[in-house]
This record gives sequence, C-alpha cells and structure tokens, in this order.
Amino acid sequence: MTEKRPPVVAILGHVDHGKTTLLDFIRKATVAAREAGGITQSVGAYEIAHNGKKITFIDTPGHEAFSAMRSHGAKVADLAILLVAADDGVKPQTKDALSAIMKAETPYIVAMNKIDKPSANVEKVKQELATHGVLLEGYGGSITWHAVSAKTGEGVPELLDLILLATDLQELGWDKNVPASGVVLSSRLDPRRGVLAGVVVKQGVLRQGDFIATQTAKGKVKALEDFTGARAKELTPSSPALIGGFEVPPQVGEIFIAGSEKEVATNYKGAQSELSGVYEGEGVPLILKADELGSLAALEAVVAKVSAEIPCRVVEKGIGNIYEGDVKHAESTGALILGFRVKSDRAAENLAEGKKVIIRTDSIIYELEKFIRERFGAGAKEEIATLEILAVFGEGKGEEKVVGGRITEGTVKNRTNFTVLRGGREVGEGQLVNLQSKKKNVSEAGTGLEVGLLVESTARIEKGDTLRFVS
Repeated sequence: MTEKRPPVVAILGHVDHGKTTLLDFIRKATVAAREAGGITQSVGAYEIAHNGKKITFIDTPGHEAFSAMRSHGAKVADLAILLVAADDGVKPQTKDALSAIMKAETPYIVAMNKIDKPSANVEKVKQELATHGVLLEGYGGSITWHAVSAKTGEGVPELLDLILLATDLQELGWDKNVPASGVVLSSRLDPRRGVLAGVVVKQGVLRQGDFIATQTAKGKVKALEDFTGARAKELTPSSPALIGGFEVPPQVGEIFIAGSEKEVATNYKGAQSELSGVYEGEGVPLILKADELGSLAALEAVVAKVSAEIPCRVVEKGIGNIYEGDVKHAESTGALILGFRVKSDRAAENLAEGKKVIIRTDSIIYELEKFIRERFGAGAKEEIATLEILAVFGEGKGEEKVVGGRITEGTVKNRTNFTVLRGGREVGEGQLVNLQSKKKNVSEAGTGLEVGLLVESTARIEKGDTLRFVS
C-alpha cells in the first residue's frame, strides 16, 4: 500500500548568494535547538516541520556533489531551489547550478535572496534569468519564484509554503512492504566508529540489523541514527539517517538497498570504494584531501572542470586532514596539495615550508578552483622573488604595514604584488608600496639583500613568514 512521503529538497546557487545562511535560518527557525548541532553536516541532510508537514533539506558541498549523485542514477531531490541574490544577479556558478538541475531533470523553483540589501534589484535579476532561459511567473513564463531575505527571514515561510505546494502536485509516495532503499549523501571513515554513511531513505523502512548494500559497498546496519544524532530502531522516507556498519565507504550518490541478505545480494557488484588512486596523463600534479567522500567528489568535479582549460592530474586523493605523508608525496611528485574542509597539522606545515611544497586549504570549493585558474591559467602570474620576514615594525594607515626582510630568491621590484606564505600555506596577499635598501628608496633589490618594505595587505604578517612576489 502506497503512503505519502515528505519531499526532499536541494538548494543550489552561487557561492556568495546565501545558501548556507538560508539553510541555517530554516533549520534554526524550525528545528529544536538541541537538534541543530553538528550531526547535520555528518548526515548531509536535515528534516524540518512546517505547518505540520515535514520537509527534508539536503546540505551538500554544492552542485558538483548534486551532479555526482545524479551520475550514479540517483534522483536524490524531488525539488531544487535555484538561489539567486537580488543584489548580484546571475553568476557563472548560478549557470552551473541551473545546468546541474536540468541534467538531473529535477523540478525547480527560484528563490530571490538578499532583498534586504539597498542595492537589490529584483526586476533586473528577472531579466538576467530570462536571458538564460529561466522565465518566471509574471514575466512571460511558468517558473515559480519568491523573494526572500535569509538574513531577516522575510519571505522564508512563504517559500516553504511554495515547496509544499510544488511537491504536493508530484504525489510523492512510498511502500512499506518493499525493501528499504535510498541515496548515499556522505561517506567517511571515523577513527572510532569506522565507516559512517549519511543517507536519505526514499522507499521502505530502514531498520537496525538490516543487511545493506550499494554497488561498491556492503555491510550490516549496526548503528542507525536520525539527523539529530538520536538512536533509532527504524526510519521511514524521507528521513535522513547516519548508518554505521558498511565494510568500506560507499560512493556518494549511490543507491542503497537494505533488508534481508538475499534481498540486497543482487545490488552489490563487488567493486570497492577507492580512497586513493592515480589519474593518468599530463598536467599540473595535484593531491586532493577532503573531510568526507561527498566533499572529495565535489573537489574532483571542480578539478575535472578546470582540466578542460588547464590540464591537471590527480596523483593522490584521500579523506582526512593533511599530514607529513601527504607533503612527502607532494615533494616526490612535484604536486600541490588542495584541501577542502580539512586542516593541515603543524608537522605537515613545517615540512612543507622546508620542502617548498604548497598547501592550499579552504572551506569554499570555488576558492580552490579560483586558485588553480589564477596560478596556472592563461596569463597566470609568474613568481619572480621570495623574501623572508625578519621583523614587523608596525601598522601604517589603513591596511599599510612596515616590515623588514631578507630576499632569499630572485629580484624584488617595487609596486609588485605578493602572496603571504606561512608554513607553506598561502594566508593572504598584498602589494609592495615602497622598497628601501640601506635606508634609501630603490626600485628593486636582489638576492641576499636585507630590505625594508611598506606594504598594503589585509593579511596579518608575522616574523618567519615568506612573501612571494609576482608580476
């Protein structure tokens, strides 16, 4: 017998257009405080109640992960929200998000965010969307939309109403008499608990003790938690869950089946989840690290996209923070280390500094994409000199700083840009405003000289830092 199930919703859009803020506002406004903790990120989704009806929101690293899920044949979301800032309009990542939604063949509505900003211009954004084939209701089309402010909450209840209305028309149903199935949203190795997978149940009843399998991983549900972290004996659609018991991490986006050993046996094909590997070919060598498999899949997708313009090759990929072993591998292969939602430990940073290995970490995936493009793309900046900071003398006007250092490589030229390196990692950038050698203003200075510098930088500069100058 088919019963009605709650909708599963994904929010996609440009990185600065307020996706996280909107998700946080919805969660805090509709979920009890004790439930709004860190467990949500582990699962990759959370459940809310609005006007007595449940809605599950997917909280993934972005449209790359959304596309990766669809590539496995899983229709993870019943509805997508294309988020566009009313003060900024359509950006490249907006178009990427729209493309991901269309490829997944997912119904969608538009949320126009940041209407609280004085520079908001809803009519202009409508025009921009129209030029990209998104024709809104009242503007010559049928795409439902609503204006909101994720900061103040204005329009958010009405947006939730629209979500329920749009998904009611889909007549979403589930059958409790079929084996449980759903989609893997996240997958990681926990040092204490083993393999943990965040999933959303789409059919049947998922129970503790069930055998479970995807195409690449199998096991038995030893631990079953809802998105709040509370232990559960069983969960029904469209519940987000954290599962312990897989033998190896399943791939993000895979469909799981759970039930008796016989019911799940046909789903498992025996291929294990790969946490490391070498891509063949030429290009910029990269080592990728991420906090969990969903993040790693998103990072790989970004590298693949960049590789269409700037050839890149991944020499290693893995889950977890950056350690000395990663730096040693980077040194032997000439690779840069890119970390998404991870940190590097002190020993790794010290080794990287000594071996001149570059580590770049960020919690925003597009910053990593930007880093690759700026460093290796057409017209990429060329490194011309490095300088070790020996002393920091004080602050000037605004962002100005007075520092002293020794040129360790190349020729430093006045009025050039630089990046600030600490422990082998880039921590900021700036511009050289004035250069002095032997207390005289000079246009340039070479290797071995001690110089004084007046620089402009938003980054904190410390003794022991390295400035890399670029032209």
